[in-house]
Amino acid sequence: MSTPQQQALELIQTYYSTFNSGDRKAFLALLTDDVVHDINQGGSETGRGAFEAFLVRMDRCYREQVCDLVVFANSDGTRGAAEFFIEGEYLATDEGLPPASGQRYRLRVGAFFDIAGGQVRRVTNYYNLEEWLRQVGAK
Repeated sequence: MSTPQQQALELIQTYYSTFNSGDRKAFLALLTDDVVHDINQGGSETGRGAFEAFLVRMDRCYREQVCDLVVFANSDGTRGAAEFFIEGEYLATDEGLPPASGQRYRLRVGAFFDIAGGQVRRVTNYYNLEEWLRQVGAK
């Protein structure tokens, strides 16, 4: 039998492998109904529906894969973290950002999780937006 910490580590690993697979239905099933998504240098959105809308926009504007994933979890399995690189291609212009023309990028990302009932209850993402802007030729 796995420990709560091992279960949390497996959940976070599954979160990213499912993200990489593009199976959005399976990805959304990993989230609580009232999931809180803290967006890098943005606000917070609550609910699986809001997260789904976010994914639709992301999939329209970006093609991304998580690489070099390292995950961490506390002993009771209620909190976790991940560090990884996101490798992507900027496909369509996202509102408020520079024009897209297929620019490629690679960024280091940190993410933090609250976990409840074997699902992600909160995810907070951090990356260097200035570095992304530089890589897509906006700076």
